[in-house]
Amino acid sequence: MGIAVGIFAHQEERRIGFCLASLPLDRADTVFHVLVNGSTDATAARAREAAGERANVLVHDIAIGGKSRTWNHFVHGLLRGDEQAVIFMDGDAEIVAGSIDALVADLAAQPGANAAAGMPVNGRSVDLYRQSLRDERGLFGDLYALSGRFVAAIRARGLRLPEDLVGDDGLVAAWAHTGLGRDADWERDRVLACEEAGFRCEAVSPLRPSTLRMQYRRMTSYSVRYFQNRIISDIMAREGVSGLPERMDALYGEWLPRFGPRPLPIGWFDRKALTRMRASL
Repeated sequence: MGIAVGIFAHQEERRIGFCLASLPLDRADTVFHVLVNGSTDATAARAREAAGERANVLVHDIAIGGKSRTWNHFVHGLLRGDEQAVIFMDGDAEIVAGSIDALVADLAAQPGANAAAGMPVNGRSVDLYRQSLRDERGLFGDLYALSGRFVAAIRARGLRLPEDLVGDDGLVAAWAHTGLGRDADWERDRVLACEEAGFRCEAVSPLRPSTLRMQYRRMTSYSVRYFQNRIISDIMAREGVSGLPERMDALYGEWLPRFGPRPLPIGWFDRKALTRMRASL
């Protein structure tokens, strides 16, 4: 049994080198999968440069993008199925030294847990986010781990994230809390907040216009995620994981008439999100 790490990278030619440099790539017990998806830049080339001759660092250049679609491919198509733990992280994050060991150790120490969350270590709201993870036991897609036992259960049942779901972490956290059941089966302690595992993300700054543009695009995606989560919550309460669709947009015709934008300023991005969702019908 070993450890697998999935590093999700879309258009990350500028950040992927920093990400991989933060990881212990020479670990003999770990396979690192760099999941370059839907990228038209030099992300894959930069990743291969960073990997060097290491046989345990595999760069997958996947033509079609989308994190949830790539998550499904990683879990069902690339894992061996006998991993002790599987780490999920984003290719624009830098990982605090010792984080992989900390996540694996926390899951091993509490066999009833399905997932463990890495903690943010920078940003203006870092203390708020860290406390939220302690209290609510959510997951950030930047860094989290699933136990090998839990991943094996996901694989055995053939469970997949909806391909067009925005963000994997919210639904995966719900799967972990419910033990792949319904919201009525929710148990808080099935997800751990790992204090010794951390990630650092590039801060948004007016001095770096590229980060402002990135954040603007993210805000619209966050609004799409907000509306998708309302649909997901209804499904998880009534049917559980078995009721999840292959694609979220298959349900938009039923749900969009119920949705409206929230008050400004977030409502600006809600309007853009709703326009995007209607265009997919």
